[in-house]
Amino acid sequence: MVSLPHRSVLHGAVSAPCLCCPKGKDQFDNLEKHTQWGIDVLEKYIKFVKERTEIELSYAKQLRNLSKKYQPKKNSKEEEEYRYTSTRAFLATLNEMNDYAGQHEVISENMTSLITGELTRYVQELKQERKSHFHDGRKAQQHIETCWKQLEASKRRFERDCKEADRAQQYFEKMDADINVTKADVEKARQQAQLRHQMAEDSKAEYSSTLQKFNSEQHEHYYTHIPNIFQKIQEMEERRIVRIGESMKTFAEVDRQVIPIIGKCLDEITKAAESVDHKNDSQMVIEAFKSGFEPPGDIEFEDFTQPMKRTVSESSLSNSRGDGKSEPKFGGKSKGKLWPFIKKNKPPPPPPASASPSAVPNGPQSPKQQKEPLSHRFNEFMTSKPKIHCFRSLKRGLSLKLGAGPEDFSNLPPEQRRKKLQQKVDELNRDIQKELDQRDALTKMKDVYIKNPQMGDAASVDHRLSELAQNIEKLRLEVQKFEGWLAEVEGRLPARNEQPRRQSGMYEPQNPSAVNSCAQDRESPDGSYTEEQSQETEMKVPATDFDDEFDDEEPLPTIGTCKALYTFEGQNEGTISVAEGEMLYVIEEDKGDGWTRIRRNEDEEGYVPTSYVEVYLDKNAKGAMTYI
Repeated sequence: MVSLPHRSVLHGAVSAPCLCCPKGKDQFDNLEKHTQWGIDVLEKYIKFVKERTEIELSYAKQLRNLSKKYQPKKNSKEEEEYRYTSTRAFLATLNEMNDYAGQHEVISENMTSLITGELTRYVQELKQERKSHFHDGRKAQQHIETCWKQLEASKRRFERDCKEADRAQQYFEKMDADINVTKADVEKARQQAQLRHQMAEDSKAEYSSTLQKFNSEQHEHYYTHIPNIFQKIQEMEERRIVRIGESMKTFAEVDRQVIPIIGKCLDEITKAAESVDHKNDSQMVIEAFKSGFEPPGDIEFEDFTQPMKRTVSESSLSNSRGDGKSEPKFGGKSKGKLWPFIKKNKPPPPPPASASPSAVPNGPQSPKQQKEPLSHRFNEFMTSKPKIHCFRSLKRGLSLKLGAGPEDFSNLPPEQRRKKLQQKVDELNRDIQKELDQRDALTKMKDVYIKNPQMGDAASVDHRLSELAQNIEKLRLEVQKFEGWLAEVEGRLPARNEQPRRQSGMYEPQNPSAVNSCAQDRESPDGSYTEEQSQETEMKVPATDFDDEFDDEEPLPTIGTCKALYTFEGQNEGTISVAEGEMLYVIEEDKGDGWTRIRRNEDEEGYVPTSYVEVYLDKNAKGAMTYI
C-alpha cells in the first residue's frame, strides 16, 4: 500500500507557486496506477483458479471414462469372470475411482462458487468504488483550481485599480499646481482621482474577501477532503488485499475438505485388495472345471511271448525258464477307465490283422484267453466291428464341426454337463413363468373386456390364450426332458467307477457293449470325445465353444414411441405402470392380444393395454418383435 503523502503537500499549500503545480494531483495519478495494478492482480488470481477448476473437471472426466472403460459389460461373458475375489477387488477399485473422480468434481464446484464467483462479483464492486473515489478526488481538485483562478482574477483587478487610482491622484496634483488650468478642470481631475480611489478600495475589499474564502477552501481541501478521499482509497486497497488472502485460504480449505473422503476411497481400495483370497479363487476354478471322471487305472502288461512259448518244444531250457521265473505281470487292483490316447503310458500301436496269434507259421491254435490284451481288442474293433456302432459318436463329431452341440450336452464332462443342464432347466422355468404371467394378464384383460365391451372384443384374446397354453405345455415337456437328463447325471456322479453313456432316442445300438466300448475308447481326459485320428481329428471342438449359447439375450431394439392416454397401474408381473401424458419407447407392437410392450429405460420395460397408449412407429423400423 502506497503511503498517502498529504502532509508533505500541506507544507506548501499557502504559497502561490505550489498551487500552480499542486502535488496532490500527482499523488492521485500514482494512486490511480497502483489501485489499477491491484485489480489486475486480483483478476489474474481469478483466472488462475478458473484454470485450476478446468483441470480438476478434466481429470475427473478422464478418471470416470477410465473406470467406465474397464467396467464389465452387462449380459456378457465378462460378468461371469467377476465372481472371483481378485476380479471383484478390481471392480471395487473401479467403483472407488469413480467416487474419487467425484471428489475432484466437488473441488471444481466449490472453487467456482466460493472463489471464482465471489471474486468476480467483488472485482466489479471494487471497480465501481475505485471509480467513485477518484471521481471525488478530481472534483475536489477542480474546485480548488476554480477558487485559485477567482483569487488571481480579484488580485489582478485590485492591482489594476490601485495603479489607476495612483495615476489619477498624480494627474489631479499636477492640475492643481498648474495656474493655467481652470478651476473646472481641477475639480474634474479631483473627482476623477476620488473615483479611482474608491474603485481601488472596492477592489481591495473584494480581493480581501476572495483571499479569505480561498484560504478557507484550501484549508478544507488539504486538511479534510483530500485526506478523506485518500483514507477511503487506502481502506479499499486494504480490503482487496485481505480478500485475496482469504481466497487463498479458501483455496486450500476446499482441497482439505475432500481429503477425508478421498482417504476413505483409498481405504476401500486397500480393503478390497486385502479381501483377495487365492484359496477361494482356486477352489472356484476347480468347481467350475472339474469333470467328475475317475483317474485312469494302471495299464496291464501285454505278454507277446505266449505264442512263442506254445511253439517251442519242452526242453530243459524252457523248463528252467518256466520254473525259475514267474510270468511278469503288471496291473493295478482296480482297472478303472482306460484312455488309450493319452500321452503318458501310451500302449504300443496294435499289430496288423495278419499278425494274430493264430497266423504264426507252424504254430498250434492258441486257446482263447480269459482277458484279451488292449491292443488286440482295439485291432479287432478297427478291423471287424462295423462302424455303425459308433454312428452316434460320428454324428456328434459332425455336429461339433458344424458349430452346434448335442441337446443333452453329452459332449461335456459330467460335472460341466450337470451345470449346463441345470442352467437350461432354470432358463426354461423362467420362460414358463413369463408365459404364465402373460396368460394371467390376458385373462384379466379378457375379464375387463367382458365387463366393459367398449374397451375391446373379448374373443380376440382367445387365440392368444390358446397359443400361450400350447407354449406352456411345450416348455413343460422340455423341462421334463432336461430334468430327466439332469437326474441321470446327478444319480451317476457319485458312482465314480461307472462309465458315462450317451442318451439318445433316435438311435438304438445293436450291441450296447460295443457302443459303450467305442465311447469309452474315444474319451480323453478333458472330457471330450475324439474319432479316428486320420479322418475325424478336424471335428474336435473345445467344450468352451458352447458357453456362448447360454449368454443372456440382447435387449430388443426400439421400433417407435408412444404417449400414454390414460394412467395405468401395472400391478401384475410383466406389466409396467405409466402416467397420463408420459412418453415411452415401443419395443413390441400389439400382436392382436391387446397388449403393447414398451420401455421406459434400460431397467424398466413391460406390457400395457394398447388402448391406453397412442403408438408412433418409426418408418425405418424392422417391425414388431414376435413373442418368445
